[in-house]
Amino acid sequence: MVRPIEPPEFIRNSALNPVIDVRSPGEFSQGHIPGAVNIPVFTDAERAVVGTLYVNSGREEAILKGLDTALPKTGGYLELLHEACPCGTILLYCWRGGLRSTLMAEVFSHAGYHVDLLKGGYKAYRQFIRNGLAQPVRIMVLGGFTGSGKTELLKAIAEKGEQVVDLEGLACHKGSVFGALGQPCQPTNEQFENNLYARWLELDHSRLIWIEDESRMIGKVTLPDPVVEHLSNSPMIRVQLDVNIRINRLVTEYSVFEKQALSGAIRKIGERLGGEKTREAIAALESDRFEVVAALSLSYYDKAYLFSVSRRRCKKIFDLLISGTDIETDAKKIIELAGQSQ
Repeated sequence: MVRPIEPPEFIRNSALNPVIDVRSPGEFSQGHIPGAVNIPVFTDAERAVVGTLYVNSGREEAILKGLDTALPKTGGYLELLHEACPCGTILLYCWRGGLRSTLMAEVFSHAGYHVDLLKGGYKAYRQFIRNGLAQPVRIMVLGGFTGSGKTELLKAIAEKGEQVVDLEGLACHKGSVFGALGQPCQPTNEQFENNLYARWLELDHSRLIWIEDESRMIGKVTLPDPVVEHLSNSPMIRVQLDVNIRINRLVTEYSVFEKQALSGAIRKIGERLGGEKTREAIAALESDRFEVVAALSLSYYDKAYLFSVSRRRCKKIFDLLISGTDIETDAKKIIELAGQSQ
């Protein structure tokens, strides 16, 4: 049995049943519904041939070529499906909900599976999640200068039962030019948005959601416009702590990396840091004076952060002095201030 369903139901059901993406491997790697298994109707090369035929010779010729290519591989498709899901209900999609998903849905249905087919395909899913991220939510932004330990504070806040969205964790990047060090490869922008929406779904939107203040770009990925709007239009708790604690934290976190990687990162901000400070930072790095490197880097990042904060639409900013060393106590103070400011 094949049952076409809309994106909201498809996404709800994906928590309970396997999701099969029948697009080509290249399409899948660019972005897919989180948790989906790729059983491609066509290889990337086969898809290119069918697409070219569609443009040059028309839809009918392309369909015939597609069937000639796909039908001999039916047994292989079923073997892959049996590995992913021995029996029962599966969810299935292609790019637009057209020939590829319709063909595979019929094949899998005849093999005894119940198939829920995504109407409009992955394209409809992408539009749906963009709209979903734009829905009104109550957000508290956690801000503060570089080295304030905001990520650790958010973890402590989450451990106290609060809802937290870790944008840097989803982006596999810590935000600055040093942020890729020690991190896995970043997802594609498309996949980042998909993963972000999956996290969004886990939240109770009647409760407060905590998010770290971020610029539009986190490494090579870009925040979706609706999330940028949420951050700009929501109140902020901005933590403040002694600059020496911030420097020591940065030294502890980044001095373990190779000097070549660190010097490369410094040179990326060289133009804004200034030639003299850049040379000073590189010299300090070579002589293991990491505190100097951190202090010089902060001279750039602190100015950049103040400029970013000045452009926020919401001017409700609550400054809070914290120790920077007692994370549990600091997190408690932050939560208490959020409650008082509602």
